[in-house]
Amino acid sequence: MDRTALPLVVALLLAICSLRHTGLAETIHCDLQPVDAEVTYITSQVSEGCVAQVPNATVEVHILFLESSRELSELELTIQKSKQNGTRPREVFLVLSAKKNVLLQLQAPGIPLYLAFNPKLIFQGHPGVNTTELPSFTTKSQLLAWADTKGSIASIAELNDPQSILLRLDQAPKSPSFCNLEPLVDMGHTLEWSPLTRASVRGCRLEGVPGHKEAHIVRVLPGPEAGPRTVTVKVELRCASGDPEAVLILQGPSHVSWLIDANHNMQIWTTGEYSFKIFPEKNIRGFVLPDTPQGLLGEARRLNASMVASFVELPLASVVSLQAHSCGGGGLQTSPPPVQTTPPPTESCNQELLLSLIQPKCSEDVMTVVLKKDLISTLRCTITSLTFSDPSCQAEDRDDQFVLRSTYSSCGMAVTENVVSNEVVVNLFSSSSLQWKKVHCINMESLSFQLGLYLSPHFLQASNTIELGQQGFVQVSMTPSIPELTLQLDSCQLDLGPEGDTVELIQSQTAKGSCVSLLSPGPGGDVRFSFLLRGYMVPTPTTGTLTCTVALRSRSLSPETHRTISMRLNIVSPGLPDKGLVLPAVLGITFGAFLIGALLTAALWYIYSHTRPPGKREPVVAVAAPASSESSSTNHSIGSTQSTPCSTSSMA
Repeated sequence: MDRTALPLVVALLLAICSLRHTGLAETIHCDLQPVDAEVTYITSQVSEGCVAQVPNATVEVHILFLESSRELSELELTIQKSKQNGTRPREVFLVLSAKKNVLLQLQAPGIPLYLAFNPKLIFQGHPGVNTTELPSFTTKSQLLAWADTKGSIASIAELNDPQSILLRLDQAPKSPSFCNLEPLVDMGHTLEWSPLTRASVRGCRLEGVPGHKEAHIVRVLPGPEAGPRTVTVKVELRCASGDPEAVLILQGPSHVSWLIDANHNMQIWTTGEYSFKIFPEKNIRGFVLPDTPQGLLGEARRLNASMVASFVELPLASVVSLQAHSCGGGGLQTSPPPVQTTPPPTESCNQELLLSLIQPKCSEDVMTVVLKKDLISTLRCTITSLTFSDPSCQAEDRDDQFVLRSTYSSCGMAVTENVVSNEVVVNLFSSSSLQWKKVHCINMESLSFQLGLYLSPHFLQASNTIELGQQGFVQVSMTPSIPELTLQLDSCQLDLGPEGDTVELIQSQTAKGSCVSLLSPGPGGDVRFSFLLRGYMVPTPTTGTLTCTVALRSRSLSPETHRTISMRLNIVSPGLPDKGLVLPAVLGITFGAFLIGALLTAALWYIYSHTRPPGKREPVVAVAAPASSESSSTNHSIGSTQSTPCSTSSMA
């Protein structure tokens, strides 16, 4: 054979092999069908949004638009403060806009949060933050313009069917200074969320491959931005006996690496690099894999897998969790088609969600349960009766809600030293059995709360008088002290009257401003903080009202109980008797002493000039000039000295 033709033959053989391999992948017979496996994920991609860097803002605004396919959904929202040590949390103004009913569980520990929401939002228990209802807006741009007046907008996100949201308040250093709303945005570290609807998981048998080896394929689609990212993949295979012979195929963009946490030994086949949770520092280089579903199925067959136990395609995620309910070649179990997200009219009442809406409100000695009729209708429930454990205590049927109300001494209330408990009984038209839910309130009758102002950090002697410019120390205590109950300070403010300001001291369990400091609790769990009152106010206040709202929480009961306590304060200005001298008094005394000295000097000069012996007098001409000079000099000296207190006074 001609040696010049040898490279051509080799190239032809390689091309044939390549075509053969491609043809094999393209002719894989695998009818993907829904299977009995669960895949959940956490992502930072939103359908519309933006992130901005606002380092100098006093109030940062975050806006969430909640889109839902269900008439009533549950949402867990967690707000996490900045991890930067030594920085005081900034005030956060959060706007929640929902078109359908959302049952919200909010967690924002240690964050001065102000929440604006529309009536579609329902809180699970007391939100624990300052809230207000949104004005009525017809367009999204109107809401954004209104929110822009509340502070600097740090993030905006539109989420479809969210189940949980994590909002971090750390600054995004590479973000622009202005939040410009754009479609399909990766919120990065600022926001992560998990959808309510589960991912579609499918599987199939690979014909012609013997054995029981199974493949689990996770394909992560590219995001709007390309940057290094680590995806944590958690795999849980529930096998009756032993480890299955399985391969995990992970395919994604080239900049994605994988951190694998699996409960079974598996063959790993990935793009990029991967590592294991038990050895996270050891990165292993992956392979070049096909980026199409058919190509990945061919890759599974090439790895001798006889079945694809799970195949799922996901948006770019940070965490992926895979749970396979059967494994080890025991047969591929398919599941019925996905259930419609919008319930059909024939669907029965969602009793579990209905009972979650029963949340008592506890006041001084009254327990109240309110159920809105529109929410009951949304859950396709029909309530025929709503009572406490005593059936004679029926709920009041008002226009748009049922109201069940009772004092702690009636309707079968069980009263102990610290807790008042009862049961709410719901009779549904669609159920032959009654539904029961236990409800509790903290018994406040045996508890008393004290609010005290002290002028020293030793908290020895209480006072009702504070001076402008003085530091005050506040203590809130409860008697008797009960270990099961925790006292927390939700908010505190000082009202200086109709002509003065209302000074916010504590908001959302966080000190408001640099002049307020949270102190360590007292020996009996008393809540303490200090504040510095401004030394100059116009008009000068003479009285004020210190008001604090405390939350009493039980380790085993919900909801929490709130109590507002207040005390009257006398406010005095510095410089009063027994308070020492201040600048205006010092300047007045100085000027008075100078004036007396000047008058005394003038009087002595007058006496001297008119009582000298006649023989020692100089001629009039000779005396005139010096006298005029001395008089002029003296007048100038007095005049120049008199300008000092005026300047000082004007400065004061």
